[in-house]
Amino acid sequence: MKLSKRILRSTFSQNLIARLISSYISFVRNTVRWQEVIPDETRKYLDGDSNIIGCFWHARMIMMFNAWKDSDRSKFHMLISAHRDGRVIAKSIENLGFNTVEGSSRRGGATALVNLKRTLEKGCAIGITPDGPKGPRMRAKIGAIKAAQMTGRPILPVTGTVANRKVFNSWDRFVLPAPFTKGIIIWGTPIYVERNASKEQQEAYRLELENQLNELTHMADQSFGQDLIQPDPLPASETSDANT
Repeated sequence: MKLSKRILRSTFSQNLIARLISSYISFVRNTVRWQEVIPDETRKYLDGDSNIIGCFWHARMIMMFNAWKDSDRSKFHMLISAHRDGRVIAKSIENLGFNTVEGSSRRGGATALVNLKRTLEKGCAIGITPDGPKGPRMRAKIGAIKAAQMTGRPILPVTGTVANRKVFNSWDRFVLPAPFTKGIIIWGTPIYVERNASKEQQEAYRLELENQLNELTHMADQSFGQDLIQPDPLPASETSDANT
């Protein structure tokens, strides 16, 4: 067994790593000068009950904790994988005053949808990384669309970046924001999924979410003159289908 796996299996190590992560996120939240861009049709949800499905790419996760007001932290639930890495992230999120919902599109997807439905029906907000936990990068899976279909709640795409950052060579090109810099959070427009949406309509909504998130993410990066991070290439079969 690798040493890193042994460390992550230790409850003490998990708690320590989670504390370091949450402390850094708080440091960034408090030292970055944030600007927020919110369309009028989206603002009414953020200023109201915030009973929405927020979707953002896995790589932008750290910035997204600045997208929710401090007063709304207890109402925000982040969908987290049951894997041991997910447990560390869950502890980090809970240290910040947010809540989590356990589930994964790869493992127990149906259970995750039930948990999301129950959470939304309580009037809470859900955060989903539609390309997580392992990609492909910046390609949306169908889970958020099904959650919106089951509950009637809108999906709100959101993204962000900072002027000074480190981009890792990971599958998602994870963005680590630096403190004491400028940052931006950009919200998209609501996506409403019909209750009786067919598989073809679900795919159209999924593509709308993916396109919105990629456009918003490129807009955020362009605001600081940064190199654009591109989505993983589509499989050859999907590319050929799109050209027919």
